[in-house]
Amino acid sequence: MSAEIPFVHRNLPRLLLEAREAVMQHTRPSLREHGLSDQQWRVLRVLGEHAREPGGVETGRVAREALLLGPSLSGVLTRMERDGLISRARCPQDARRTVVRATPAGLKLVRTLSQTIEAHYAWMEERLGKARLAQLYGLLDSVIALEVPDADAGDEWTEEDAA
Repeated sequence: MSAEIPFVHRNLPRLLLEAREAVMQHTRPSLREHGLSDQQWRVLRVLGEHAREPGGVETGRVAREALLLGPSLSGVLTRMERDGLISRARCPQDARRTVVRATPAGLKLVRTLSQTIEAHYAWMEERLGKARLAQLYGLLDSVIALEVPDADAGDEWTEEDAA
């Protein structure tokens, strides 16, 4: 009996992690130069993308978009608040919830780092070609959509689905 397991497909999760690490090798030095961890950057990026939302961003949304578990997010936000990068407040509509905003210092850091990151993306686009980079984004979006349950699918459920 052979101990080898006959996988047909390549290890997609590992390849995605390797690709992430390859891209992050260009980003991490800039993050470290500004005293940020990968997780702190993901939070700042989310907050930067939603900077125009006057009420801030609810922490659950930050956790989902920054791909962080709640307990991890709590520690990350504590450090970022201590460093003056974010502010937290109770949600005006629901005092049980917390909203987060990037401070002016946090937004300045987002603007600064976005220049370095966008330059790297431009370099990738130059090397891969605009069409191939767009194709990569499209394929990744398709994989994500394939694996994440559609929130609207529940509206179209029928008894036939139960069969």
